[in-house]
Amino acid sequence: MFKKILIANRGEIACRVIKSARRMGIATVAVYSDADKNALHVRMADEAIHIGPPAANESYIVIDKIIDTIKQSGAQAVHPGYGFLSENPKFAAALERAGVAFIGPPVGAIEAMGDKITSKKLAADSGVSTVPGHMGLIEDADEAVKIAGQIGYPVMIKASAGGGGKGMRIAWNDEDAREGFQSSKNEAASSFGDDRIFIEKFVTQPRHIEIQVLGDSHGNCIYLGERECSIQRRNQKVIEEAPSPFLDAKTRKAMGEQAVALSKAVDYASAGTVEFIVDGSKNFYFLEMNTRLQVEHPVTELITGIDLVEQMIRVAAGEKLSMKQSDVKLNGWAIESRLYAEDPYRNFLPSIGRLTRYRPPEEGKREDGTIVRNDTGVFEGGEISMFYDPMIAKLCTWGKDRPEALEAMRKALDAFEVEGIGHNLPFCAAVMDHPRFASGNITTGFIEEEYPDGFEGIDLEEAVRRKLVAAAAVMNMIAQLRRTRISGALTNHKRRVGKKWVVALGNTQFPIKMKVRNEGATIKFEDGDKLKLRTAWRPGQTLFEGEINGEDIVIKVQSSDGGYQLRYRGAQLSAAIMSPTVAGLSRHMIEKVAPDTSNMLLCPMPGLVTGIAVSEGDEVEEGQTVATVEAMKMENILRAPRKAVVSKINAAAGDSLAVDDVIMEFG
Repeated sequence: MFKKILIANRGEIACRVIKSARRMGIATVAVYSDADKNALHVRMADEAIHIGPPAANESYIVIDKIIDTIKQSGAQAVHPGYGFLSENPKFAAALERAGVAFIGPPVGAIEAMGDKITSKKLAADSGVSTVPGHMGLIEDADEAVKIAGQIGYPVMIKASAGGGGKGMRIAWNDEDAREGFQSSKNEAASSFGDDRIFIEKFVTQPRHIEIQVLGDSHGNCIYLGERECSIQRRNQKVIEEAPSPFLDAKTRKAMGEQAVALSKAVDYASAGTVEFIVDGSKNFYFLEMNTRLQVEHPVTELITGIDLVEQMIRVAAGEKLSMKQSDVKLNGWAIESRLYAEDPYRNFLPSIGRLTRYRPPEEGKREDGTIVRNDTGVFEGGEISMFYDPMIAKLCTWGKDRPEALEAMRKALDAFEVEGIGHNLPFCAAVMDHPRFASGNITTGFIEEEYPDGFEGIDLEEAVRRKLVAAAAVMNMIAQLRRTRISGALTNHKRRVGKKWVVALGNTQFPIKMKVRNEGATIKFEDGDKLKLRTAWRPGQTLFEGEINGEDIVIKVQSSDGGYQLRYRGAQLSAAIMSPTVAGLSRHMIEKVAPDTSNMLLCPMPGLVTGIAVSEGDEVEEGQTVATVEAMKMENILRAPRKAVVSKINAAAGDSLAVDDVIMEFG
C-alpha cells in the first residue's frame, strides 16, 4: 500500500480524499494556487505545495507543475479528484512515465471513454443502446446548424472532452444551434483546453440515471446500483439520490450489466460512472462514461456502505476487489443537495465573497436513526473565489426509505447557516417541499418546468406562516425581557413588556396576544387560533430551535431593524414586530421606490468581461447579444433588454466587474 499520495485537486473533493487516506494511514500532499493558500484542503493535508496563479490553466491543470510537486514531495500515487486533470490521458501517461501510480483507470480506458465521441461509438459497437446523433466533430457554426437540422430539433450541443455541465447547450432552432455551438466551443476551450464539439438528439421528458461501476486490474468489475440525477439546472446537477424512485429491479439489473460490459470492453479499473438517459417507458440510452469519481458519489456510499475513494486507492495499489456483485446490497435511501455560491433570486448567478458565517448541521447519526453527512471544502471566514466552481458543500442525508431521507434533508437544510454570499439553500429547500419532487415524478426539465420565470422564493401556507409569526413574537418577547432586566439594573426601574403585538410578515400584518408561563408561551391570533411554543432561544443566536404545538422547528434568524429576517423551507421573509399603535401608523408610510435602471445594462454577477459585441452609437434589437461575461468557468451572454441605441460603454474586454456595475447605457 502507498505511504504518501498527492491530490491534484482542490476544494471539497480534495478534503474528501484526504479523509479516506487518513483513515487508511496514508500521508497526503495538497497542491494550491495563490487563491487557495488558506484553503481547507491545504490545512487538512500533511503537506502542501504551491503551484501557481489562481487561474486553473496556470496552476491546477498544468501537468508539468503537478509532476514537479510529485518529485518534491516523494508521493507514490496521485488522486485527481474530478474535473481538472481527472480525465486527461496525457496526465495519466505522464504519471506512468514518472513511475507514479494514477488513482484512476488505465490510460486506454480514459482515451476510449473520456472522449464522448469515441465512447459512443464503442457503446454502439458493444450493443449498448445509444442516443441518435452525429458522432463526428463539428467544424463551424454553419455545419452545426446543418447537422442539427438533419437530426431534428431539439438537439444537445456538447463538448467532446466535457463534463460537469460545461460546454453544453440545448438548441431548439437554427439560431440556438449557431449561438450554442460558439458558446460550447468557448467554454470547452476554457474549461478543458479542448474545443471539439459534437451534436446528439435531445430526448424530451428524460430522466438522468447513472450506474456506479467499480473494477480492478484483475478483470473484476461490479456495479453499485444507480443514482437519480434528474434535478439539473443548465445541465448541472443540483440534487441527486440513490436509488432512483423510478427504476425497478429488472431495469436496474439490465442497466448495471450493460455498464459492466462496457467497462470490461475497455479493461476499466477504478471507480467510474456510466450515465444513461431513461424515458418514461424505462427505455434507457447510453449517454457517456465518466472515468473518474463523481461529485455525487456520497449517496452511493451511504446506501452501500462502500468507501469509493478507499476502493480506488486499493485498486491503484494493485489489489483485487474484496467484494463480488452478490455482495452488493442497497440499504435505505440517500439524498444529496449541492450547495452553490449562486443567488437563486438573481437567476442563480454566481456570488463571490467572504463566508461571514458557515455553520453546517452536525454530521453523524441522529436520534431518529437518520444520518447527516456534509462534504465541504470551505470554512467560516474563508472566501469564495471567482476562479473556480461555485460549490460550497454537498449536504447528504440517509434514511431507511425515501420519505425519511427527504424529511431529514428538509431539517438539515433548515439548520444550515451560510451568510456573506448569495447561495441556493432556499432553492434546495423549496425543491424538497415540492409535491412533484416528493412524488418522484421528475425529469431533467423539472427546474425549467416548475420555475419557468426563475426562483422568487415560495409562498408558505397560512399555517406555516403563523408558526413563523409565533416564533418572531416569542423572540421579540425574549429580547424585550432581557432589555427590561438590563434597564432595571441601570435605572432601578423595570419596564413592562406588553402582551399585544402586531407581527408584519412580508406585507401581511398579524395582530397577536401573548401569554407567558413557565412551560412556554401561547400566541393567540385574532380568529382565536392558538399556538403553544417552547424554546431555549436567546438574543444573538442565529438559529431558532424549539417546539410549536409539540412539533420541532428550526428557523434561520438574522436580526434587523424592528424585527428579524427569517429563512424556513425555501422562504425568506422579513418579520417586523410592532405595538398596535405603531402598526396602525405604519400603514400610512410611503413605500420607497427603487431607482430606474431600465436604460442600463448591469453586470448580473461578479465576473470577467470577455467581449463587448457593440459600439457606442450602434442601434440594437431586443434580445441582441451585446456582451459576454465569464464567472466561475461559465460563459454568460448578455442581451439588449429592448430596441435602443447604445449611448455609452463603460466596460471593455478584460475588465473585472462587481454585481450591478454598469456595462453600458442605452438612449
